[in-house]
Amino acid sequence: MKTYQEVLEFLYRQLPMFQRTGPAAYKDNLDNTIRLDDLFDHPHRSFKTIHVAGTNGKGSVSHLLASIFQEAGYRTGLYTSPHLKDFRERIRVNGEMITKEAVVQFTERYLEKNQAEQLEPSFFELTVSMAFDYFRSQKVDMAIIEVGLGGRLDSTNIITPEVSVITNISFDHMALLGNTLPKIAAEKAGIIKKDVPVVIGESSPETDSVFEQFAEKAPTSLVFADREYRADYSMLTTGGKQSLNIRRNEELIYPDIQLDLLGIYQRKNVPTVLKTIDVLNAKGWNLEEKVVRNGLLNTIHNTGLMGRWQIIGNNPLTVCDTGHNPAGIRLVVEQINQTAWKALHIVIGMVNDKDQNEVLALLPPHAHYYFTKASIPRAGNPEELAAKAARFGLKGNCYPTVRQALSAALAHAGKNDLVFVGGSTFVVAEIL
Repeated sequence: MKTYQEVLEFLYRQLPMFQRTGPAAYKDNLDNTIRLDDLFDHPHRSFKTIHVAGTNGKGSVSHLLASIFQEAGYRTGLYTSPHLKDFRERIRVNGEMITKEAVVQFTERYLEKNQAEQLEPSFFELTVSMAFDYFRSQKVDMAIIEVGLGGRLDSTNIITPEVSVITNISFDHMALLGNTLPKIAAEKAGIIKKDVPVVIGESSPETDSVFEQFAEKAPTSLVFADREYRADYSMLTTGGKQSLNIRRNEELIYPDIQLDLLGIYQRKNVPTVLKTIDVLNAKGWNLEEKVVRNGLLNTIHNTGLMGRWQIIGNNPLTVCDTGHNPAGIRLVVEQINQTAWKALHIVIGMVNDKDQNEVLALLPPHAHYYFTKASIPRAGNPEELAAKAARFGLKGNCYPTVRQALSAALAHAGKNDLVFVGGSTFVVAEIL
């Protein structure tokens, strides 16, 4: 394989990929990951890391932390998934995507080394290995590593980070992670390691004891960010930023902290980030308030984060968001309700291995719906989605592609309306 396009074809078509095919691509052990790590001589041991897990918010928290480290002058790696527009979004150094040449060269090296090993890695296993190898070659000081799915058996879980972060626990991927919150929490808690401090973003009576037991067994220290930090309120500034007042133990310590991320759910993510910075500073990283403020203010610019309450058009206001499980959709609907509009249009598609009914029950019945599907095998049928939605009083038409659905919504919307696009990361990917 000599070209980047040939390599992409190999990665997408030859390797099992969870994002496209779902649970069939999930590996229930770390065997391949460990053997790949041996094959490339343990690249993750060459740089410091932060490990970020959780049901919602782990992508935003990873990008926010990476932006802060970049502002502090550290050469910063960032590994996230899935990508929206370009495979290379998954692997960044100081905000710049991995080069096409590096993707090709790594894949060629893998194929050569694997002739003797005969490994059969998944797409995710190989891309994690690619990321760690690239970060070593780029001599990063710190790499922020987002868990792909779960934690305990995730391919990223071979690192020994400076701090482990778990943003929150809610229902998602229940067929793989468990059908109760304590079971899901136990899978996420699988990233907890001996003497690596742990920050839990959001405490919960159902899951706190799970994390406390894992931390005690490790053993290591454990803190809950929301027991110390909280965002008083959020508002949009005239400059198009989101402003937060942050209190620590009821004392206002970060007045008017500004973000270029506009989702109101960042009120939950910023306290997690700030507590993580406290833990890192206690370990000697010296991330000052000015650096933290600049990092939060410039996250999109520094890291290229997309798809979080992202405005993609005006007159009508057109917004997309990758929230896709009940907890994420609940916050999206809250923000829709806080936004001024005359009529509401929702372009929605969902994957077929999610609990669609629980999400549909949260959506506003007064909106005009445009049911569609992303062009991946996991995508649910629009007609079946519309039939389920009708049981909740949600009405609209079906469209074979996301583009057609969005075009119809824009054609029907007035200039003072709101058009929202979401329900699936992959629906958002197709309109960006």
